[in-house]
Amino acid sequence: MNTDKKIAFIGGGNMAGSLIQGLCQSGYPAKNITVSDPVTEKVNTLRDKFGINGGSDNAKAARDADVILFAVKPQMMAEVLSGIAAEIPDFKDKLLISIMAGVTISRISGILHGAPRIVRVMPNTPALIGMGMAGLFASEGAMPEDRDFARDVLASVGKAVFVKTEAGIDEITALSGSAPAYFFYFMECMAEKAKAYGYSEEDARIILEQVAKGSAEMVIRNQDKTLAELRAAVTSKGGTTYEAIKVMQERNLAEIISAALDACKNRAEEMGKQF
Repeated sequence: MNTDKKIAFIGGGNMAGSLIQGLCQSGYPAKNITVSDPVTEKVNTLRDKFGINGGSDNAKAARDADVILFAVKPQMMAEVLSGIAAEIPDFKDKLLISIMAGVTISRISGILHGAPRIVRVMPNTPALIGMGMAGLFASEGAMPEDRDFARDVLASVGKAVFVKTEAGIDEITALSGSAPAYFFYFMECMAEKAKAYGYSEEDARIILEQVAKGSAEMVIRNQDKTLAELRAAVTSKGGTTYEAIKVMQERNLAEIISAALDACKNRAEEMGKQF
């Protein structure tokens, strides 16, 4: 990663904070990072914690930067981008990275005077603890080094992959952006059953935390096995696990998951039209 580039974060919320932390921990110079947010408390917290620059003037932060990372809510997008565009006539020399959900590259470029170098990103909340999974898509005008830089920024808080089309951002929203909630919900349902069996809430949580952590680690350590093979290894025919899986299959859990993912993807597409 070229650490000489000056990065401006427009928006100082949780995801911006996690990316700033990841960059600083990976050795990116704090002097080359600026955050701009109307909430002074957010700016001061990030400035004090990481030694970066901060303020509330979006246009100034953007003007002085080589890379602008937009981390504002999509409903605020038009106002924030228009305010910056009013003071900066040309974005050809700047890389723009957007983590604004549902905001298309054409929409960003249209507001920012036809800006050609844009990378759209869908992160997820485990980025807050350095274990994120992000999907990226680059505009046609983005250079190879732009793609590399954007990927490195997101890789500072986890892993990152490029999708082939912009529609792929909606798909990865369903597969990773929203996915932590699916796992939390599954654990929530199991915890409720554990309590019905008489376990305390504390013990139920300990059990599920360890099961989730151990299962994920087995997937990571056994790259030579498919997920189906890992499942089969603990699903002896006629055994206890077999009976549980049989109920899930009989009630079409796979179909429910597929429909849920499609619903998420479809909503992401709707948001793209909305914003």
